[in-house]
Amino acid sequence: MSFLSRLTTYPRLGLRNLGRVAIYRLGLKLGVHPVRRLQAEAPTGPYFRTPNANRNTTPLRAPQNWRTHGLLFGYRPYAISDTPPNWHSDPLSGTAMAAPERSWWQIPDFDPQTGDIKTIWELSRFDWVLAFVQQAALSDTQALQCLNTWLTDWNQRNPPYRGANWKCGQEASIRVIHLAMAALILDQTSQPEPGLIALIRVHLQRIAPTIAYAVAQDNNHGTSEAAALYIGGNWLAAHGDTQARRWARSGRRWLENRINRLIGKQGTFFTQYSLNYHRVLLDTLSTVEVWRRHQQLPAFSQRWQQRTQAATEWLRHLIQPTNGDGPNLGPNDGARLLPLTDSAYRDYRPSVQLASALFSQQCAYPTDGDWNQPLHWLRIPLPNQAAAPTGSRIADDGGFAWLHQGPAQVLLRYPRYRFRPSQADPLHLDLWLHGNNLLRDAGSYSYHTEPRWLHYFQGIASHNTVQFDAREPMPRLSRFLFGCWLHTHWQQPLRQTEHTQHFGVGYRDHQGATHRRSVQLTATQLHITDQISGFQQHAVLRWRLHPGDWQPQGSPEHPQWHNPETHTTLSLQANMPIIRYHIVEGWESRHYLEKTTVPVIEITVAQAGTLYTTIRWTA
Repeated sequence: MSFLSRLTTYPRLGLRNLGRVAIYRLGLKLGVHPVRRLQAEAPTGPYFRTPNANRNTTPLRAPQNWRTHGLLFGYRPYAISDTPPNWHSDPLSGTAMAAPERSWWQIPDFDPQTGDIKTIWELSRFDWVLAFVQQAALSDTQALQCLNTWLTDWNQRNPPYRGANWKCGQEASIRVIHLAMAALILDQTSQPEPGLIALIRVHLQRIAPTIAYAVAQDNNHGTSEAAALYIGGNWLAAHGDTQARRWARSGRRWLENRINRLIGKQGTFFTQYSLNYHRVLLDTLSTVEVWRRHQQLPAFSQRWQQRTQAATEWLRHLIQPTNGDGPNLGPNDGARLLPLTDSAYRDYRPSVQLASALFSQQCAYPTDGDWNQPLHWLRIPLPNQAAAPTGSRIADDGGFAWLHQGPAQVLLRYPRYRFRPSQADPLHLDLWLHGNNLLRDAGSYSYHTEPRWLHYFQGIASHNTVQFDAREPMPRLSRFLFGCWLHTHWQQPLRQTEHTQHFGVGYRDHQGATHRRSVQLTATQLHITDQISGFQQHAVLRWRLHPGDWQPQGSPEHPQWHNPETHTTLSLQANMPIIRYHIVEGWESRHYLEKTTVPVIEITVAQAGTLYTTIRWTA
C-alpha cells in the first residue's frame, strides 16, 4: 500500500514542481547551483536615523511589546535588555547552536542536535524592528539606538549566507518585508540610510536564486519570497540598482502566478488549509499593496484583485468579530507578519481590517480599536463604507462550510484537496457560540517533536469526526505528506430558511469506509447526523469540548453531558448498539509549542448505522 500510495500521490504534487525540487537539490549537491557561489560583505550601520517630527501622531499607539519583554511565537514572554540576543540560541531552552561557520545549505532541515530550528529563527524574523521603529516614531530616542545596535550585532554575527538564519528564503523575506515597512513608518524610504539599502540587497541576493524552489512548494514560501523580491527590488531600483529591476519583475510575475494558482475564486488558500497561514498570506499581500501604493507602481491584474478580495472575505467570515479568534484550523507555527499592535496573537482582526481596506475598500469593523492601528501606522485611510454582516458561506473550492444562525456558527471541513492535505481532518466540525469555541480543533503543536505528538496533532484523533478501525483515513508517507487523498463523494447543498441552516457532505476512504455528515443549525441547537459504514471492527466518534466541568447525565442508550458554565447540553443517540462512551483526556495547541488538556467525548460502535448528536444551549 505504501508503494501504491506514493505512486498515486507524488504526481498530484505536480511533475513540474517535482522537477524543480530535483534540479535544485541536485545543483546544491553537485556544487553548480548559483546560490552556492554567493558572497557579500556584512552591511554596516546605521540603518535608521532620527525621524522627522512633522508627522501627526495623534492616533498612533506604540505596542508595549519589546520594551522589557518580547513575545516569541506571539504569546510566550521573552525578557530583553540593552544587550542584543544570542541569534544562534534557542530562546526557550537556552541551547546554543555552533557559530555560523557553515554555509546555510550545509545545515540539515531536522537536526537532532539543533532541535526545532524555528526557535532559532524566531528572533531573526525582526518583529522587534517594527516595535522599536514605532517607539522611535513617537520620539523614543533610546528605542532608535537599540534598533541600530541590534541590527549591527545581527549583521556581525550572521555573516551573509552562513549559519541557520540564512537557511530559509522565507525567513529572509520576512526580514525584508519588516525592514521595508519600518522604513515606511519612519518616512525613510525615499532617502534610506546606505546600510539599510545594503542590508536589503544582501537579502535579495539570497532569495532570488532559490525562488523556483520556493514556488515548487506550492505554499506560502512562494508568495512570501515573491513579495520580498517585488518590494525590495522596486525599492533598490528606485535608487539606481539596475540588477534590482530584474528582481522586481520576477517578484511581480510570481505574485500574479501564485495568487492565480493558490487562491480559489471563493477565497480558499489551497496550501496547508490553515487559518493562520491564511493570515500570513493576507498580511503578505497587504504589504505588497501598501508598498505598491506608496511607490506609485502599476496596479496588479484584475484577477489578482479579485482573488485578494475573495481571500479577505474568506478570513473575515471565519473569525469572531467580538474577539478576533477563529477555528484552530490546520498548521499553526506561530507566524505573524506586521505585529503592529498589542492585540493577542489569536486576534485576527488587525489583519482583516487592513486587507478589507486595501482590497475591498471597506471597514470590516466600523468601530475604533487596535484593529485600526496598522492602517494608521502604514498611512492607509479608513474607508467610509462598512462591510456587510457575515453570514453562511460555502467555499467548495477548498472544502469549507461556515453556517451562521443567531449566536452560533459552525465550521464543517470536508475533503476538496487541490494540494496536499496537512492534517487528517475529514468532516471535522467546529461549534462557536457567543464567540466561544465549544467544539474545537486540536491545532498542530510543533513541526519538530516526538513522533507520537506529531501523529496525534496531525491525525484524525485530534478532530471532531469519526475514526475507523483505529487507523488514519490517509496513510502517512512522510512528516508532512499523506497519501491516498480523500475525495468528497456525496454532498447536499446549503439550504437556508429564516430559522435553520442545513448542509451535508460525505467521503469514502481508500479502504472502503464511508462517512456522511449532515448538520442542522438553529439559534438554540445544533443537530448532527453521522452515517457510517464499511469499517471492519469498530468506529469512534469524538467530540473535543471546551475546557470545563461536563457533567454526565442520561442513560446508556441516550447518554448526555451538561456544562453549567456555558449552559450547554450535548446528547447522543444511535440506531446501533453503543459499545462504550466516556470522557477522556485529550490535547490541544492554541499556540506553537504549547499544549494543554481538553475533555474529549468518545463514543465507540461496532456496527454500521447512524449516530445522532444534539447540542442545545440557552439563546
